[in-house]
Amino acid sequence: TQSTLKEKENSMIMLRSIVRPEKVDNVLAALMEAGFPGVTKMSVVGRGKQRGIKIGEVTYDEIPKEMLLTVVKESDKDFVIRTIMKAARTGEKGAFGDGKIFVVPVLETYTISSGVRQKADGTTEEVKP
Repeated sequence: TQSTLKEKENSMIMLRSIVRPEKVDNVLAALMEAGFPGVTKMSVVGRGKQRGIKIGEVTYDEIPKEMLLTVVKESDKDFVIRTIMKAARTGEKGAFGDGKIFVVPVLETYTISSGVRQKADGTTEEVKP
């Protein structure tokens, strides 16, 4: 129906991108240039399917990465994912450890300064603290 299409168009998603530390500046610049400047960055550690890196007898299973969080409209999702992947990929074909992008629905957001709540369907209302 028409209202279902409008809700999907206005719905928000969060992209949680785990990328190599040396690729963060590339990704942030690409997002800014593409018109998506709102990003939260965190330093994290972890491992993927490869279970870390083994060098000699030592296994390093807490590999430094950066996590970038960005919230975008559902209609922009594919474009933003392609932008992140292009900027975060090592070389033309990529390499193990380049990272992962997780897509999560956002039910609502609250802007602390204004007290405005935005729901998944795009409607807003003022919330008194």
